[in-house]
Amino acid sequence: MTTPPVLSLALPSDTGRVLSIQSHTVQGYVGNKSAVFPLQLLGYDVDPINSVQFSNHTGYPTFKGQVLNGQQLCDLIEGLEANDLLFYTHVLTGYIGSVSFLDTILEVINKLRAVNPKLTYVCDPVMGDEGKLYVPEELVHVYREKVVPLASMLTPNQFEAEKLTGLRINSEEDGREACAILHAAGPSKVVITSITIGGILLLIGSHQKEKGLKPEQFKILIHKIPAYFTGTGDLMTALLLGWSNKYPDNLDKAAELAVSTLQALLRRTLDDYKRAGYDPTSSSLEIRLIQSQEEIRNPNVELKAEKYC
Repeated sequence: MTTPPVLSLALPSDTGRVLSIQSHTVQGYVGNKSAVFPLQLLGYDVDPINSVQFSNHTGYPTFKGQVLNGQQLCDLIEGLEANDLLFYTHVLTGYIGSVSFLDTILEVINKLRAVNPKLTYVCDPVMGDEGKLYVPEELVHVYREKVVPLASMLTPNQFEAEKLTGLRINSEEDGREACAILHAAGPSKVVITSITIGGILLLIGSHQKEKGLKPEQFKILIHKIPAYFTGTGDLMTALLLGWSNKYPDNLDKAAELAVSTLQALLRRTLDDYKRAGYDPTSSSLEIRLIQSQEEIRNPNVELKAEKYC
């Protein structure tokens, strides 16, 4: 008997085939659990590799599980390669906890680009937030020197953008300059997903359509929701991948759709915790991903992008 064709390769979707290398939890929605389902709803074939498999996210009192090492990642890639399964249109990466594993991911990117030179690499450089690193310091150097040059799209938060550029972001102009510095290092698309300036929360996006050209830049003012949620950064980057591929020349439209989806999902999450009689300000909340399918498929754009001149 001959092996049947892999239909996602033989009959590829109009959207793409994504390899997502992120964490996994049995319970809750972070990492791949937060990214894979929304991308599938948007029409993508998604193959997840779980960099860790934990019982729950690390914000709980305890957690148990396993961590994938670089050799185990290589084994999985070699298995795919041996069966001619290495054609992907996109790679998505999130939290990476060690230099050795990140170096292995870079080898994977180069191998995949040898198969598909048009591969899009979307990187969420998860390093920390609000002035605090939660990865080893040496990872910052690897991201700055090795990862950024390979990335097609980069989605740092304010703190991560500062670490990658060495620039303090105290104004919108600083945010735009940080994007320009990152463009010069590699990615054509940069979205700083959350910046707080004077108590105002906003996103700044930037698309350099050709090297040497002035990037098209925009901002979106974001409504603050009085609670802390897990998995939102992973979800946001997945949505940016999903929508920016559908609107490749309109990063501002893709960001509008992604932000509007996330805001609707967080409002639903907050309302459901209140209905359950729980004070949503007392701890981090698990997002209501499955219950928000319609908002993911067909977001109502309430927050509009404002283009910079």
